[in-house]
Amino acid sequence: METIQDYLARKHRELGLLNDCLRSPLHMARPRSVDEVVTSKFQLAAALRAEHTLHDWKATETAWSHAACPSSGPFAFSYDYQRADLTVLGPSFYELEGGCRSEAIYTASGMAAISALLLASAEIIDEADILVLPGSYGETLELIERFVPHLRLVTLKLPLDEAFAPAGSPRILLLDSCASAGAFEAALRCDGSTLDLLIFDTTCFAGRSGRIRRVLRWAGRCGIPVVMVRSHNKLDSLGVEYGRLGSAVFLRWSGKDLNANGLMSECLAAETRNAVRLLGGAALPAHFPPFVGTKAYWALTRKRVAAILRNGRHMARYFASELASLSAELHFTHGLYVTLCGRHALNEATARQAAEDMSRDLSREGFPIRHAGSFGFDFAATEWFHDATTNQYSVRVAVPDLPAELWGDLTTAIAAWWARRQRVLEG
Repeated sequence: METIQDYLARKHRELGLLNDCLRSPLHMARPRSVDEVVTSKFQLAAALRAEHTLHDWKATETAWSHAACPSSGPFAFSYDYQRADLTVLGPSFYELEGGCRSEAIYTASGMAAISALLLASAEIIDEADILVLPGSYGETLELIERFVPHLRLVTLKLPLDEAFAPAGSPRILLLDSCASAGAFEAALRCDGSTLDLLIFDTTCFAGRSGRIRRVLRWAGRCGIPVVMVRSHNKLDSLGVEYGRLGSAVFLRWSGKDLNANGLMSECLAAETRNAVRLLGGAALPAHFPPFVGTKAYWALTRKRVAAILRNGRHMARYFASELASLSAELHFTHGLYVTLCGRHALNEATARQAAEDMSRDLSREGFPIRHAGSFGFDFAATEWFHDATTNQYSVRVAVPDLPAELWGDLTTAIAAWWARRQRVLEG
């Protein structure tokens, strides 16, 4: 078990990695508390962004200066007006095995990546079924329903025995890393060889996660073209949400670029680039975290994510014991957060207020917890949550990278607070 002193030493190394990216590094004392870790990280991230702006002042939106050579750490960029032709040279956020070729298209956010991809698919295929697992990301489902009429949304139900059976129209599987563990595993036990395309949202998995490798091996065996979409300001930036950055990475298996229904990933990649250009969704060079790609970065990221997952398993077990009737979902496949429900149905407003009240009250007791709409931080984060499949609202508790003992105390405090709130509402 990692002690608080070991934890602070590890966080000092994370701060050092960020600090070393500055041209004029700051004097960074070893942090003495979680609050100092959080404050120092966000201050360093702000300093890095400011320094990038000052150094690359010639790299404007109109690319007026031919002397500009924009870069961010290991990333180098070239582009013309409005970054419509943005080219990025630098390390991958993934660890891809042999047997496939990849092409990355970077965008201004994860939603920008999947929006461009889905809209671009209209140029490749007239109509298709897009199969989604229960609990898939609500905004993606809303996007499909409202703006992508050529894709018919089909929400699968467990068991998935015949879910991927041959059909009269092309079939696309949207595999979302925020689905429940049961649904995700069930999908990987199916024969996917009848699918025409796999869109894999990896946002909730670390870039070198074994889950990603498992999915890609499954897709490779089935010969399914794959596009991985991702938001990078969650697990890829050491908890500081460095900048809004997304990507769509197209994978092509050797000799299997064109499937039986004519969905060719090279054509889809080209049309996605066009969609990014026409929608104005290209990535900003300033949003590429300059501290990624090194052995130290990968080692620290691996330890961060491992700690979050351990803490997540502890919270799920504890809530299953102490809050069984007040837990909405404890076993998301990513293990990064859980959701809590009330004895009476919540709506968006009441769930939002509960998340804010919980964070405020427990923060006043000295716990590292904030009301924040994301995850992967060094503090616990609460927010309202909407399950688009069931149309039910709940409160999401995102698991932080904290020492086990401190996290155990905070888990107990969260459970006690939630149970007490339900008694007050009933009384």
